[in-house]
Amino acid sequence: MKPGVVIIGAGHGGSQAAVSLRQEGYAGAITLIGAEHGYPYHRPPLSKAFLKDGDGRLQPLRGDGVYESSSIDYRPGARVRRIDLEMRNCVLDDGEIAFDELILATGAVSRTPDIEGIGLAGVFALRTAVDARGIKQHMAQAESVVIVGGGFIGLETAATMAASGKRVTVLEIGERLLARAVSPVVSAHVLSRLTQGGVEVRFGTQARAFAGDEAVRAVLTVTGETIAADMVIVGIGADPDVALAVEAGLAVDAGIVADDLLRCSASGVYAIGDCVRFPHWQLGQPVRLESVQNATDQARHVAGVIMGKSDPYRAVPWFWSDTADMKLQMVGLSANADRHLVAGDPAGGAFAVYHFRRDRLVAIDTINRPADHMLGRKMIAAGYTPDEADIHAGRVSDAFRTWASEAGADGSRRVA
Repeated sequence: MKPGVVIIGAGHGGSQAAVSLRQEGYAGAITLIGAEHGYPYHRPPLSKAFLKDGDGRLQPLRGDGVYESSSIDYRPGARVRRIDLEMRNCVLDDGEIAFDELILATGAVSRTPDIEGIGLAGVFALRTAVDARGIKQHMAQAESVVIVGGGFIGLETAATMAASGKRVTVLEIGERLLARAVSPVVSAHVLSRLTQGGVEVRFGTQARAFAGDEAVRAVLTVTGETIAADMVIVGIGADPDVALAVEAGLAVDAGIVADDLLRCSASGVYAIGDCVRFPHWQLGQPVRLESVQNATDQARHVAGVIMGKSDPYRAVPWFWSDTADMKLQMVGLSANADRHLVAGDPAGGAFAVYHFRRDRLVAIDTINRPADHMLGRKMIAAGYTPDEADIHAGRVSDAFRTWASEAGADGSRRVA
Protein backbone atom coordinates (compact mmCIF):
# COMPACT_ATOMS: atom_id res chain seq x y z
CA MET A 1 0.00 0.00 0.00
CA LYS A 2 1.31 3.45 -0.92
CA PRO A 3 2.08 5.86 1.95
CA GLY A 4 -0.52 8.41 0.82
CA VAL A 5 -0.91 12.01 1.99
CA VAL A 6 0.35 13.32 5.31
CA ILE A 7 -1.03 16.63 6.61
CA ILE A 8 0.89 18.44 9.35
CA GLY A 9 -1.45 20.73 11.29
CA ALA A 10 -5.06 20.04 12.26
CA GLY A 11 -6.48 23.55 12.27
CA HIS A 12 -9.02 24.89 9.80
CA GLY A 13 -6.78 24.25 6.79
CA GLY A 14 -5.44 20.82 7.73
CA SER A 15 -8.83 19.43 8.70
CA GLN A 16 -10.42 20.77 5.51
CA ALA A 17 -7.61 19.34 3.36
CA ALA A 18 -8.19 15.85 4.75
CA VAL A 19 -11.94 15.98 4.13
CA SER A 20 -11.57 17.63 0.71
CA LEU A 21 -9.20 14.93 -0.49
CA ARG A 22 -11.91 12.35 0.12
CA GLN A 23 -14.52 14.58 -1.53
CA GLU A 24 -12.24 14.85 -4.58
CA GLY A 25 -12.09 11.07 -4.78
CA TYR A 26 -8.68 10.40 -3.27
CA ALA A 27 -8.60 6.73 -2.28
CA GLY A 28 -5.17 6.48 -0.66
CA ALA A 29 -4.16 6.78 2.98
CA ILE A 30 -4.63 10.17 4.67
CA THR A 31 -2.88 10.97 7.94
CA LEU A 32 -3.79 14.17 9.79
CA ILE A 33 -1.33 15.14 12.52
CA GLY A 34 -2.38 17.69 15.16
CA ALA A 35 -0.20 18.97 17.98
CA GLU A 36 -3.21 19.80 20.16
CA HIS A 37 -5.27 17.19 21.98
CA GLY A 38 -8.90 16.71 21.03
CA TYR A 39 -10.61 17.23 17.70
CA PRO A 40 -10.11 20.25 15.42
CA TYR A 41 -12.18 23.26 16.53
CA HIS A 42 -13.27 26.71 15.42
CA ARG A 43 -10.71 29.31 16.49
CA PRO A 44 -12.55 32.65 15.93
CA PRO A 45 -14.91 32.15 18.93
CA LEU A 46 -11.96 31.87 21.34
CA SER A 47 -11.81 35.65 21.82
CA LYS A 48 -15.59 36.07 22.05
CA ALA A 49 -18.18 33.37 22.72
CA PHE A 50 -15.74 30.98 24.39
CA LEU A 51 -14.75 33.57 27.00
CA LYS A 52 -18.41 34.46 27.63
CA ASP A 53 -19.77 30.91 27.62
CA GLY A 54 -20.24 29.37 31.04
CA ASP A 55 -19.41 25.79 30.07
CA GLY A 56 -16.31 26.71 28.08
CA ARG A 57 -16.87 24.09 25.39
CA LEU A 58 -15.12 24.35 22.04
CA GLN A 59 -17.03 24.41 18.77
CA PRO A 60 -15.85 21.42 16.70
CA LEU A 61 -15.10 22.00 13.02
CA ARG A 62 -17.04 18.87 12.13
CA GLY A 63 -18.45 15.84 13.84
CA ASP A 64 -15.92 13.52 15.44
CA GLY A 65 -17.19 10.61 13.36
CA VAL A 66 -16.27 12.31 10.08
CA TYR A 67 -12.61 11.37 10.37
CA GLU A 68 -13.35 7.72 11.05
CA SER A 69 -16.08 7.43 8.43
CA SER A 70 -13.77 9.07 5.87
CA SER A 71 -10.89 6.74 6.77
CA ILE A 72 -8.74 9.64 7.92
CA ASP A 73 -6.04 8.60 10.37
CA TYR A 74 -6.26 11.51 12.81
CA ARG A 75 -3.43 11.71 15.33
CA PRO A 76 -4.06 14.35 18.02
CA GLY A 77 -1.40 15.39 20.50
CA ALA A 78 1.40 14.39 18.12
CA ARG A 79 4.32 16.53 17.02
CA VAL A 80 6.43 16.16 13.92
CA ARG A 81 10.05 16.68 14.90
CA ARG A 82 11.60 16.52 11.44
CA ILE A 83 10.72 16.12 7.78
CA ASP A 84 13.08 13.99 5.68
CA LEU A 85 12.40 14.96 2.08
CA GLU A 86 14.91 12.49 0.68
CA MET A 87 13.39 9.52 2.53
CA ARG A 88 9.86 10.98 2.15
CA ASN A 89 8.87 10.61 5.78
CA CYS A 90 7.99 12.60 8.89
CA VAL A 91 9.79 11.82 12.13
CA LEU A 92 7.61 11.93 15.26
CA ASP A 93 8.48 11.23 18.88
CA ASP A 94 7.11 7.70 18.58
CA GLY A 95 8.15 6.74 15.09
CA GLU A 96 8.02 7.71 11.41
CA ILE A 97 5.25 8.23 8.85
CA ALA A 98 6.02 7.93 5.15
CA PHE A 99 4.29 10.08 2.54
CA ASP A 100 3.77 10.40 -1.18
CA GLU A 101 2.48 13.97 -0.81
CA LEU A 102 2.90 16.27 2.16
CA ILE A 103 0.68 19.23 3.09
CA LEU A 104 2.09 21.76 5.53
CA ALA A 105 -0.72 23.45 7.45
CA THR A 106 1.44 24.51 10.39
CA GLY A 107 -0.24 27.88 10.86
CA ALA A 108 1.36 30.71 12.78
CA VAL A 109 2.68 31.34 16.28
CA SER A 110 1.97 34.36 18.46
CA ARG A 111 4.73 36.95 18.61
CA THR A 112 6.21 37.20 22.08
CA PRO A 113 7.91 40.48 23.00
CA ASP A 114 11.34 40.15 24.55
CA ILE A 115 10.61 42.28 27.59
CA GLU A 116 10.97 41.90 31.33
CA GLY A 117 8.12 40.07 33.06
CA ILE A 118 6.80 38.25 30.00
CA GLY A 119 6.76 35.01 32.01
CA LEU A 120 4.73 36.32 34.95
CA ALA A 121 1.46 34.64 35.86
CA GLY A 122 -1.46 36.52 34.34
CA VAL A 123 0.35 37.34 31.07
CA PHE A 124 -1.23 35.56 28.11
CA ALA A 125 -1.31 35.29 24.35
CA LEU A 126 -4.46 34.06 22.60
CA ARG A 127 -3.96 31.59 19.80
CA THR A 128 -5.13 28.16 20.95
CA ALA A 129 -7.75 26.53 23.14
CA VAL A 130 -5.13 26.11 25.87
CA ASP A 131 -4.52 29.89 25.78
CA ALA A 132 -8.25 30.61 25.88
CA ARG A 133 -8.84 28.28 28.83
CA GLY A 134 -6.06 29.97 30.77
CA ILE A 135 -7.52 33.41 30.04
CA LYS A 136 -11.03 32.30 30.91
CA GLN A 137 -9.91 30.89 34.26
CA HIS A 138 -7.85 33.96 35.17
CA MET A 139 -10.41 36.55 34.11
CA ALA A 140 -12.80 35.35 36.81
CA GLN A 141 -10.77 37.22 39.42
CA ALA A 142 -9.16 39.89 37.23
CA GLU A 143 -10.29 43.49 37.53
CA SER A 144 -7.82 45.49 35.43
CA VAL A 145 -6.89 44.10 32.02
CA VAL A 146 -4.29 45.53 29.65
CA ILE A 147 -4.35 44.47 26.01
CA VAL A 148 -1.01 45.00 24.25
CA GLY A 149 -1.76 45.53 20.57
CA GLY A 150 -4.73 46.99 18.68
CA GLY A 151 -5.28 44.17 16.18
CA PHE A 152 -8.35 42.03 15.66
CA ILE A 153 -7.68 39.50 18.42
CA GLY A 154 -6.79 42.20 20.91
CA LEU A 155 -9.85 44.32 20.16
CA GLU A 156 -12.27 41.39 20.17
CA THR A 157 -10.90 40.33 23.54
CA ALA A 158 -10.98 43.90 24.84
CA ALA A 159 -14.68 44.22 23.97
CA THR A 160 -15.44 40.87 25.59
CA MET A 161 -13.57 41.80 28.76
CA ALA A 162 -15.19 45.23 29.01
CA ALA A 163 -18.64 43.72 28.55
CA SER A 164 -17.94 41.42 31.51
CA GLY A 165 -17.19 44.40 33.76
CA LYS A 166 -13.40 44.56 33.58
CA ARG A 167 -11.44 47.80 33.40
CA VAL A 168 -9.74 47.45 30.01
CA THR A 169 -6.88 49.44 28.52
CA VAL A 170 -5.56 48.84 25.01
CA LEU A 171 -1.99 49.89 24.18
CA GLU A 172 -1.46 50.56 20.47
CA ILE A 173 1.96 51.62 19.26
CA GLY A 174 0.53 53.16 16.07
CA GLU A 175 -1.71 56.12 15.43
CA ARG A 176 -4.95 54.21 14.76
CA LEU A 177 -6.51 50.79 15.26
CA LEU A 178 -6.28 48.05 12.61
CA ALA A 179 -4.14 50.33 10.48
CA ARG A 180 -2.83 47.55 8.22
CA ALA A 181 -6.25 46.04 7.59
CA VAL A 182 -8.95 48.72 7.28
CA SER A 183 -9.50 52.32 6.20
CA PRO A 184 -9.18 55.27 8.59
CA VAL A 185 -12.97 55.77 8.73
CA VAL A 186 -13.43 52.17 9.89
CA SER A 187 -10.63 52.57 12.43
CA ALA A 188 -12.31 55.69 13.82
CA HIS A 189 -15.68 53.96 14.07
CA VAL A 190 -14.21 50.94 15.87
CA LEU A 191 -12.44 53.26 18.30
CA SER A 192 -15.64 55.17 18.99
CA ARG A 193 -17.69 52.04 19.68
CA LEU A 194 -15.02 50.51 21.92
CA THR A 195 -14.68 53.74 23.88
CA GLN A 196 -18.43 53.88 24.38
CA GLY A 197 -18.23 50.31 25.64
CA GLY A 198 -15.74 51.27 28.34
CA VAL A 199 -12.45 50.41 26.65
CA GLU A 200 -9.64 52.95 27.01
CA VAL A 201 -7.26 53.08 24.04
CA ARG A 202 -3.83 54.69 24.29
CA PHE A 203 -2.09 55.37 20.98
CA GLY A 204 1.64 55.74 20.50
CA THR A 205 2.14 53.62 23.60
CA GLN A 206 4.47 50.63 23.89
CA ALA A 207 4.93 48.26 26.80
CA ARG A 208 8.45 48.28 28.27
CA ALA A 209 7.98 45.69 31.01
CA PHE A 210 5.41 43.77 33.01
CA ALA A 211 5.85 44.33 36.72
CA GLY A 212 5.05 42.01 39.62
CA ASP A 213 6.59 39.40 41.88
CA GLU A 214 5.12 36.11 40.67
CA ALA A 215 1.99 37.53 39.03
CA VAL A 216 1.63 40.64 36.90
CA ARG A 217 0.50 43.76 38.74
CA ALA A 218 1.26 46.56 36.28
CA VAL A 219 2.44 47.39 32.77
CA LEU A 220 5.32 49.86 32.44
CA THR A 221 5.45 51.82 29.19
CA VAL A 222 8.41 53.23 27.29
CA THR A 223 7.18 56.74 28.10
CA GLY A 224 7.34 56.09 31.85
CA GLU A 225 3.70 55.36 32.61
CA THR A 226 2.60 52.69 35.06
CA ILE A 227 -0.75 51.10 34.27
CA ALA A 228 -2.33 48.84 36.89
CA ALA A 229 -3.06 45.36 35.53
CA ASP A 230 -3.75 42.01 37.13
CA MET A 231 -4.10 40.47 33.67
CA VAL A 232 -2.28 41.18 30.39
CA ILE A 233 -3.07 39.81 26.94
CA VAL A 234 -0.37 40.25 24.33
CA GLY A 235 -1.73 40.52 20.80
CA ILE A 236 1.04 41.97 18.64
CA GLY A 237 0.56 39.65 15.70
CA ALA A 238 1.81 36.25 14.65
CA ASP A 239 4.66 34.79 12.62
CA PRO A 240 4.35 31.87 10.22
CA ASP A 241 5.38 28.56 11.76
CA VAL A 242 8.18 27.64 9.36
CA ALA A 243 10.54 25.72 11.66
CA LEU A 244 9.92 22.34 10.04
CA ALA A 245 10.17 23.81 6.56
CA VAL A 246 13.46 25.55 7.29
CA GLU A 247 14.99 22.43 8.82
CA ALA A 248 13.86 20.38 5.82
CA GLY A 249 15.49 22.80 3.39
CA LEU A 250 12.32 24.18 1.79
CA ALA A 251 12.36 27.72 0.44
CA VAL A 252 11.21 30.16 3.13
CA ASP A 253 10.81 33.93 2.83
CA ALA A 254 8.43 35.52 5.35
CA GLY A 255 6.49 32.26 5.08
CA ILE A 256 6.85 28.95 3.27
CA VAL A 257 7.30 29.88 -0.38
CA ALA A 258 4.79 28.35 -2.79
CA ASP A 259 3.70 28.90 -6.39
CA ASP A 260 0.20 29.70 -7.60
CA LEU A 261 -0.77 26.04 -7.24
CA LEU A 262 0.50 26.18 -3.62
CA ARG A 263 3.38 23.81 -4.43
CA CYS A 264 6.52 24.27 -2.37
CA SER A 265 10.14 24.07 -3.56
CA ALA A 266 10.22 20.27 -3.17
CA SER A 267 8.19 17.93 -5.33
CA GLY A 268 4.96 16.67 -3.79
CA VAL A 269 5.03 19.18 -0.92
CA TYR A 270 2.33 21.83 -0.51
CA ALA A 271 1.63 24.60 2.02
CA ILE A 272 -1.70 26.17 2.99
CA GLY A 273 -3.08 28.70 5.44
CA ASP A 274 -1.26 31.10 7.71
CA CYS A 275 2.17 29.57 7.06
CA VAL A 276 2.36 30.01 3.28
CA ARG A 277 3.48 32.97 1.14
CA PHE A 278 2.12 32.71 -2.38
CA PRO A 279 1.68 34.92 -5.48
CA HIS A 280 -1.66 36.68 -5.28
CA TRP A 281 -3.60 37.32 -8.47
CA GLN A 282 -5.05 40.61 -7.23
CA LEU A 283 -1.90 42.30 -5.94
CA GLY A 284 0.51 40.77 -8.42
CA GLN A 285 2.99 39.95 -5.67
CA PRO A 286 3.55 37.31 -2.98
CA VAL A 287 1.44 37.62 0.17
CA ARG A 288 0.72 35.73 3.36
CA LEU A 289 -2.90 35.85 4.53
CA GLU A 290 -4.16 34.97 8.00
CA SER A 291 -7.82 34.02 7.76
CA VAL A 292 -10.06 31.01 8.13
CA GLN A 293 -11.40 31.56 4.60
CA ASN A 294 -7.94 31.52 3.05
CA ALA A 295 -6.92 28.38 4.92
CA THR A 296 -10.03 26.42 3.96
CA ASP A 297 -10.07 27.64 0.34
CA GLN A 298 -6.42 26.73 -0.07
CA ALA A 299 -7.08 23.33 1.47
CA ARG A 300 -9.78 22.62 -1.09
CA HIS A 301 -7.51 23.86 -3.86
CA VAL A 302 -4.56 21.66 -2.89
CA ALA A 303 -6.82 18.63 -2.66
CA GLY A 304 -7.80 19.30 -6.27
CA VAL A 305 -4.17 19.77 -7.35
CA ILE A 306 -3.20 16.44 -5.80
CA MET A 307 -6.02 14.89 -7.81
CA GLY A 308 -4.67 16.34 -11.05
CA LYS A 309 -6.30 19.77 -11.39
CA SER A 310 -4.03 22.56 -12.64
CA ASP A 311 -5.94 25.82 -12.17
CA PRO A 312 -4.00 28.43 -10.16
CA TYR A 313 -5.33 29.49 -6.77
CA ARG A 314 -7.43 32.59 -7.38
CA ALA A 315 -9.97 32.75 -4.54
CA VAL A 316 -11.20 36.19 -3.50
CA PRO A 317 -9.92 36.85 0.03
CA TRP A 318 -12.40 37.86 2.68
CA PHE A 319 -12.20 38.36 6.42
CA TRP A 320 -14.47 39.17 9.34
CA SER A 321 -14.39 40.25 12.96
CA ASP A 322 -17.20 40.47 15.50
CA THR A 323 -16.21 43.19 17.96
CA ALA A 324 -18.72 44.56 20.47
CA ASP A 325 -21.86 45.35 18.42
CA MET A 326 -19.94 45.59 15.14
CA LYS A 327 -19.77 42.99 12.41
CA LEU A 328 -16.73 44.08 10.47
CA GLN A 329 -16.35 42.30 7.12
CA MET A 330 -13.68 42.85 4.49
CA VAL A 331 -13.39 41.49 0.97
CA GLY A 332 -10.46 41.93 -1.38
CA LEU A 333 -7.08 43.47 -0.56
CA SER A 334 -6.90 47.24 -0.15
CA ALA A 335 -3.12 47.51 0.30
CA ASN A 336 -2.57 49.14 -3.10
CA ALA A 337 -5.79 51.18 -3.23
CA ASP A 338 -5.43 54.86 -4.14
CA ARG A 339 -9.06 56.04 -3.77
CA HIS A 340 -11.74 55.35 -1.17
CA LEU A 341 -15.48 56.01 -1.17
CA VAL A 342 -17.79 55.80 1.86
CA ALA A 343 -21.35 54.58 1.36
CA GLY A 344 -23.85 54.93 4.17
CA ASP A 345 -23.64 56.84 7.45
CA PRO A 346 -20.92 55.87 9.95
CA ALA A 347 -22.85 57.77 12.63
CA GLY A 348 -25.72 55.34 12.15
CA GLY A 349 -23.48 52.34 12.77
CA ALA A 350 -23.82 50.74 9.31
CA PHE A 351 -21.70 51.73 6.31
CA ALA A 352 -19.29 50.49 3.65
CA VAL A 353 -15.97 51.72 2.31
CA TYR A 354 -15.20 50.98 -1.35
CA HIS A 355 -11.49 50.85 -2.25
CA PHE A 356 -10.30 51.50 -5.80
CA ARG A 357 -6.99 51.18 -7.59
CA ARG A 358 -6.76 53.05 -10.89
CA ASP A 359 -10.57 53.16 -11.05
CA ARG A 360 -10.89 49.42 -10.45
CA LEU A 361 -12.69 48.06 -7.38
CA VAL A 362 -10.18 46.08 -5.28
CA ALA A 363 -11.76 45.83 -1.82
CA ILE A 364 -14.76 46.71 0.34
CA ASP A 365 -14.89 47.14 4.12
CA THR A 366 -18.32 46.97 5.74
CA ILE A 367 -19.66 47.59 9.21
CA ASN A 368 -23.02 45.92 9.91
CA ARG A 369 -23.86 45.69 6.19
CA PRO A 370 -23.53 41.97 5.39
CA ALA A 371 -25.48 42.26 2.13
CA ASP A 372 -22.89 44.73 0.81
CA HIS A 373 -20.14 42.32 1.81
CA MET A 374 -21.71 39.39 -0.02
CA LEU A 375 -22.28 41.56 -3.08
CA GLY A 376 -18.65 42.70 -2.89
CA ARG A 377 -17.43 39.11 -3.00
CA LYS A 378 -19.38 38.53 -6.20
CA MET A 379 -18.29 41.81 -7.82
CA ILE A 380 -14.58 41.37 -7.14
CA ALA A 381 -14.68 37.74 -8.28
CA ALA A 382 -16.36 38.84 -11.52
CA GLY A 383 -14.04 41.81 -12.08
CA TYR A 384 -16.88 44.33 -11.88
CA THR A 385 -16.38 47.94 -10.77
CA PRO A 386 -19.54 49.90 -9.89
CA ASP A 387 -20.10 53.52 -10.87
CA GLU A 388 -19.71 56.08 -8.14
CA ALA A 389 -23.21 57.39 -8.83
CA ASP A 390 -24.66 53.90 -8.32
CA ILE A 391 -22.82 53.55 -5.02
CA HIS A 392 -24.17 56.86 -3.70
CA ALA A 393 -27.69 56.08 -4.91
CA GLY A 394 -27.73 52.54 -3.50
CA ARG A 395 -28.14 51.00 -6.96
CA VAL A 396 -25.03 48.78 -6.97
CA SER A 397 -26.88 45.49 -6.67
CA ASP A 398 -29.23 46.25 -9.58
CA ALA A 399 -26.38 47.59 -11.72
CA PHE A 400 -24.26 44.52 -11.09
CA ARG A 401 -27.17 42.19 -11.84
CA THR A 402 -27.72 43.93 -15.18
CA TRP A 403 -24.01 43.84 -16.04
CA ALA A 404 -23.69 40.18 -15.10
CA SER A 405 -26.67 39.26 -17.24
CA GLU A 406 -25.29 41.12 -20.24
CA ALA A 407 -21.76 39.73 -19.70
CA GLY A 408 -23.01 36.19 -19.24
CA ALA A 409 -21.57 36.10 -15.70
CA ASP A 410 -23.38 35.31 -12.50
CA GLY A 411 -20.79 36.78 -10.13
CA SER A 412 -19.26 33.44 -9.32
CA ARG A 413 -16.47 33.65 -11.87
CA ARG A 414 -14.03 36.36 -12.92
CA VAL A 415 -14.48 38.00 -16.30
CA ALA A 416 -11.14 38.81 -17.94
